[in-house]
Amino acid sequence: MRSNKTLLQIAVYGLVCLVILALPLVIKDDFLLNRIDRYLVLAMVSMALSLSWGYAGILNLGQATSFGIGSYCMAMGLKLRTIPVHTGSEGLPDFMVWNNVAALPWFWQPFYSMTFTIIAGILIPVIFSAILAWFMFRGRVTGVYVAIITLATLVVVNLLIIDQQWATGGFNGITDLAQLEILGITFDAYSSTTYYLIATCLTVCLFFALAVTKSKAGLILQAIRDQEARVRFFGYDVALFKTMIFCISAGIAGLAGMLYTIVMEFASPTFLNVPLSLSIVVWCAVGGRQSLVGALLGAILVAGMQGALSESEIFLDTWTLVMGALFVL
Repeated sequence: MRSNKTLLQIAVYGLVCLVILALPLVIKDDFLLNRIDRYLVLAMVSMALSLSWGYAGILNLGQATSFGIGSYCMAMGLKLRTIPVHTGSEGLPDFMVWNNVAALPWFWQPFYSMTFTIIAGILIPVIFSAILAWFMFRGRVTGVYVAIITLATLVVVNLLIIDQQWATGGFNGITDLAQLEILGITFDAYSSTTYYLIATCLTVCLFFALAVTKSKAGLILQAIRDQEARVRFFGYDVALFKTMIFCISAGIAGLAGMLYTIVMEFASPTFLNVPLSLSIVVWCAVGGRQSLVGALLGAILVAGMQGALSESEIFLDTWTLVMGALFVL
């Protein structure tokens, strides 16, 4: 019975991914394709939250922390590849010149390597989350307290990014970026090449997350979600399992953040703010937090409706009320 259910899940997930991959065949508008790119990236973050919240019971209200860190990592790598007109003397980013920075900071220098940039965009959020998870889960912090700690961490990181203007661009973020180029392929934000990159990453992450939930570790995590004390009684290291899924979720969010920078062509402190992080929770809840593909579709649906309503002349002044009514329904 379980194997049949798993096969059905794989078929549904595969069908959703095929539809996503086939969209460029029917959509020829580059602007619309770019907008869908954004929705797919946000769907990836929502799916990552579903992995930790839906399957392990860890409500992370600071999911945007990993997302934003990944975004800034990619922005740093692309900024160092931008054309000279957007840089100052010695190739310094323009905002550093405006802040009288004499030399490129040491933590920027490794981002000359795109390989390092891509690895850092995933690994730094994972390491950051591992440290935070170690303190929380080794201390047996659960429930609403985890939500408060992750939300507070997000606020601190956001304020740090804004405050350190000489290194991060402050409120303005990091702008005027070069286009990502890998193996001679240029990923223009408005091209189908970038769309397929995002759709492929989404597909791989979705099936990887599904494999995690179907593994023995995934079953233990679901048991921890339902009866943590009983799982601990059986001798399992609950903190270790919760840290693992927390870090996997952070890694996927970091990858999504890098893709978002490619699509938006800038990195901003708004990628690490509280409204975005709470929106991710709403998307996940609307789609169903215990369904990876549901959380994914929930993000596409809600973000898509927000975009359509906010740009409509009819709902220009009332679109937030319409969205609120839909959430209640």
